[in-house]
Amino acid sequence: MDSLKDKIQEIERKEIIDALKDCSWVMAKAAKKLGITERMIGYKIRKYNIKKEVSIEEKDG
Repeated sequence: MDSLKDKIQEIERKEIIDALKDCSWVMAKAAKKLGITERMIGYKIRKYNIKKEVSIEEKDG
């Protein structure tokens, strides 16, 4: 069974990824949307090892 801490981290990671996708992976915009600083979102991206998925369109472009 996952601990409360694990569940919170899972939710936080998903929210950060969703915000980044909504903001075209612009960290400043995503941070503003989430109500956190750019420094904080940068830290959390590293903490959760979040990487931008490259879509097929981007590879071909």
